[in-house]
Amino acid sequence: MTREEALTAVKENVKNKNLVKHMIAAEVCMRALARRMGSDEESWGLAGLLHDIDYDSVGMDPVRHSMVGAEMLSGMGVEEPIVYAVKVHNEAHGLPRVSAMDKALHAVDPLTGLIVAAALIHPSKRLAAIDTEFVMNRYGERHFAKGASREQIARCSELGLELEDFVGVCLGAMQDAAEELGL
Repeated sequence: MTREEALTAVKENVKNKNLVKHMIAAEVCMRALARRMGSDEESWGLAGLLHDIDYDSVGMDPVRHSMVGAEMLSGMGVEEPIVYAVKVHNEAHGLPRVSAMDKALHAVDPLTGLIVAAALIHPSKRLAAIDTEFVMNRYGERHFAKGASREQIARCSELGLELEDFVGVCLGAMQDAAEELGL
């Protein structure tokens, strides 16, 4: 599956524009992490872009979320490592995160929300206006962006990355895609 095919599938299945932007944010973060780790940018990017493809069909049901998405992606002929990463990004299933791609997607998912929330509280409401220190300060505020699980983000350590480095890589990737993200 190409990036264009994946984006078309996302737009056909996900109507919430903010969720689509979240999926694009996850994609660019995953690509940047793959580059950093010497892994396959295309596969990692597709995992990020496709990870919430089932959200409109399962709603907020964590028991079905990502399992339905994995089935959808398998039916589209998506490679198994990507399908598995999508399946295990939702820790509700208790499935092991085995590959670096699995671990990265799991940690990236909530981080994109934290970064967006940090940008939105800045007076400019732009990604370009914030830096890693700004995001790290928001990370330390437990009541800020409560839906962004700090424990899940901190699992970037499973990749051998320090938290601040992980945040910096993802923030930089999102800043590079700021126009597409609308921030």
